[in-house]
Amino acid sequence: MKSNQSLNQGRRSTYALLVQSEEKERGLFEMVVYSLLVLSAVIGIWQFAHLRIPSPFANTEQTPATQVVSGS
Repeated sequence: MKSNQSLNQGRRSTYALLVQSEEKERGLFEMVVYSLLVLSAVIGIWQFAHLRIPSPFANTEQTPATQVVSGS
């Protein structure tokens, strides 16, 4: 039973060491990188949403090829 308790304490201390050793600069760097990633995705979606796509139904000008010829 004592070996099991010492093993659990070893795991807790290893986890505590990992939590304590978290780098603050790395967290800030990751936050900046993820923010830029999200911002670039939003800008890409915005650009795509405002892209002008010519519609075949939007042209209302009468050209010689599209004029209706009467049968008189």
